[in-house]
Amino acid sequence: MKEYTIQTVVGVFVVIGLICVGYMTIHLGKSSFFADDYYSLYARFSSVSGLKSGGPVEVNGIEVGKVQKLALDKDKQLALVELKIPKGLAVYDDAIATIKTSGLIGDKFVKIDPGGGGELLKPGGTITETTSPTDIEELISKYAFGDVTGKKKDEPK
Repeated sequence: MKEYTIQTVVGVFVVIGLICVGYMTIHLGKSSFFADDYYSLYARFSSVSGLKSGGPVEVNGIEVGKVQKLALDKDKQLALVELKIPKGLAVYDDAIATIKTSGLIGDKFVKIDPGGGGELLKPGGTITETTSPTDIEELISKYAFGDVTGKKKDEPK
């Protein structure tokens, strides 16, 4: 009888431990199976070089969402970025989305200026004003080879 009591207590602790591990996995992974507090917005860019799925979306320097998906809009020949934004965040149709770099050679993220002069964007709406990232490698090569002003090194000034 005593052996069954010990096995029961150990079984209860194992079950509680598994529940705790599951909760921590969901909580630390910022995933939610119970409620979806985010909605999708889209933005089209001429280039999304260096941007990855899962990258941060920031508003006023605060991370508020994630880059959900990168795709190619075949009709408009532009990169289409799906952004996951929290439901409480108001983004207007005059918003501006910009791809920025954290630090000099850091990861890329999407910065949103939410606007405020137009109508609210509904879930699935598109941010029309976008700015693609600056290509640092291209700027460095232009500087290194003397093409910053559009002239070659060998050309007279």
